[in-house]
Amino acid sequence: MTMFSTIRLRAAAVLAGFALALSGCFMSPGKFTSELAITGPDSFRFSYEGEIFFLGLSKLALMGATTDEPFAANCYDEETFETRDCTPEEEATQREEWEAGAAERAEKAKKDAEMIKAIMGGIDPSDPKATEEMVRLLERQKGWNRVVHKGDGLFEVSYSASGSLSHDFMFPTIEGFPPTNPFVQMILRDGGQVRINAPAFVVQNGDNPMAAMMGGMGSLAGLAAMGAAREGDVAEGEAAPEIPGVPMLDGTFTISAAPGMRILANNTDEGPQAMTAGGEALVWKITPRSTQSPTALIATTPR
Repeated sequence: MTMFSTIRLRAAAVLAGFALALSGCFMSPGKFTSELAITGPDSFRFSYEGEIFFLGLSKLALMGATTDEPFAANCYDEETFETRDCTPEEEATQREEWEAGAAERAEKAKKDAEMIKAIMGGIDPSDPKATEEMVRLLERQKGWNRVVHKGDGLFEVSYSASGSLSHDFMFPTIEGFPPTNPFVQMILRDGGQVRINAPAFVVQNGDNPMAAMMGGMGSLAGLAAMGAAREGDVAEGEAAPEIPGVPMLDGTFTISAAPGMRILANNTDEGPQAMTAGGEALVWKITPRSTQSPTALIATTPR
């Protein structure tokens, strides 16, 4: 496959699933270190240090919600699917179809812009001060200790929280944003059990890239994984192709359980590891090749 075809594949994977990405994975982790510690039968501590990418504040989102794209004819060889020069007749036909769809594209761009603003808590991504507004929004919430915009929708954050095990917990939770894109979830069960899931800490699912994007995939890079798998570009277990402007997953997630607690289930490669201070820890190294989102079940009380 040529370089042009690869770029076209990545762009097509993103734009074809743009509305789905907005509703399901409008935030994505990049490089990070995160820990969830069950510190006692009734207490926990959580931290996230690293990058968060907001699709709605990126050039990629604005590209999907604009009508300014110039016309460009595209022709491919029917046997090899390689790009080729268009004939004058083909270019004229494509231009006519493109001009006929101007009104439809304008209406779609308007709806996409409204949807972006809705999921961004009312922040208008076309406003030059949108990123400043996002920084202020996060910094006024408890737990967001540092928020720095690195450019094109990418933020460097330091977040920490602690509390009692009297309620479920989810990160991130942002005022005005729909709670549809959790990085980490902690769900309390009867009988002193805690289920922990990290659905955003995975790029692709080797068995079904579409299912991964819909359910266990919070990373926008999964859009590229879906498109690449469909084209046969990526085999199971291989890294998904990089989307320009979207950070690839690179992080470590740790779950620790205090002494006396029992780790009932987990999907790490090495299982529980003893901690020097007592108790056990589960560690996941998250890479673009990760195909399973971290999950664990912990009993907070002795047998």
